[in-house]
Amino acid sequence: MAEKTNFEDKMKELEKIAQELENGELNLDESMKKFEEGMKLSKECTKILDEAEKKITILISDGGELKEEEYKTVDET
Repeated sequence: MAEKTNFEDKMKELEKIAQELENGELNLDESMKKFEEGMKLSKECTKILDEAEKKITILISDGGELKEEEYKTVDET
């Protein structure tokens, strides 16, 4: 799988791996390889989401003007 795939492509691949693991037709070695690949994809997806969360901005109304603020998580407030 190419390094420059997007979030949606990674999720599709992760879903495919989950289906392969769930169908029970893989031997133990194949299952372990698929599981490791799935964990790697899961971490990559989490990283993409974390980076996106940091970039999110919220537009709020401030006396008729729109003001841009950085998104803050519950932990940051």
